[in-house]
Amino acid sequence: MSDQAKLPDNTPINAIETIGLRKVYAPRGAMPAKIALDGIDLAVPRGGIFGLLGPNGAGKSTLINILAGLVNKTSGTARIWDIDIDRDPRASRAAIGVVPQELNMDAFFTPRELLDLQAGLYGVPKPERRTMEILAAVGLADKADAYARTLSGGMRRRLLVAKALVHSPPVLVLDEPTAGVDIELRQSLWAYVRELNQGGTTVVLTTHYLQEAEELCDRIAIIDRGRLVACDTKQALLARLDAKELRIVVDCDLGELPAGLAALGVTRLDARTLQLRYRPSAARVEELLAAVHGSGLGIVDLSTRESDLEDLFLQLVRKSNDRQASDAA
Repeated sequence: MSDQAKLPDNTPINAIETIGLRKVYAPRGAMPAKIALDGIDLAVPRGGIFGLLGPNGAGKSTLINILAGLVNKTSGTARIWDIDIDRDPRASRAAIGVVPQELNMDAFFTPRELLDLQAGLYGVPKPERRTMEILAAVGLADKADAYARTLSGGMRRRLLVAKALVHSPPVLVLDEPTAGVDIELRQSLWAYVRELNQGGTTVVLTTHYLQEAEELCDRIAIIDRGRLVACDTKQALLARLDAKELRIVVDCDLGELPAGLAALGVTRLDARTLQLRYRPSAARVEELLAAVHGSGLGIVDLSTRESDLEDLFLQLVRKSNDRQASDAA
């Protein structure tokens, strides 16, 4: 019987849950002890696409490696598909598929051989293996018998996704899956990920492409220096910023900014372009437009820019750094 068959029949509310998860690397030589994870409480609801973001060294890969059974935690608990990783490590690993950042595979195996080997490691019986089905899904059916060393970087990235799916895990973790790949491959990969998610697979994504996370994810967590600094729906996180930018191009050159506009917080970007950063919840754009007309200026063009995930990310990480620096002092 395969590990997949041993997964619980009941469907949990959370695909992944950690409570007080902590990882401390012991000192080595002159290097002091390093806290990689500092009490992470995280719940990843089943059925969605969940973004796990953070700067380099924040602890994202450590968290993923603990879930995958590659790194031992120092303390706390972690469950995958409601299976405790300590009490039943074999079943918990069967519930998750991880696509790592590194292109780690045997160059002298073919994709068909690699997937069959991976399925065997997970105890999937031969009659239940879906090797060619998975290779076709990731666009590698015509490369099934080619040596892995002959594949392009993008093909190898897709092969890693295929390897993570051989045991049909309900949870798929993608660790920087589109790093270094071209736009066409990135789009095809995400189209396939969406298909998996629509079929019921919970997807956890780490990425440095914040626009990618904003487009794909319905919930997002941000980790910085081993601590969870935010976790909410994408819409709720963006609403925290309550910030917008308005730019207006006027019909004549301005020597000085009219006093009425300066009083509203308007700045001048060039001779004809005005800028206002404001909070939509507390400002009325029509007041600004009226002030522009009241100053005798005509409006040639105007545009607005919403705050995005990048703005939020930078703001939260900056606040986290300031708070930790204050705690250290």
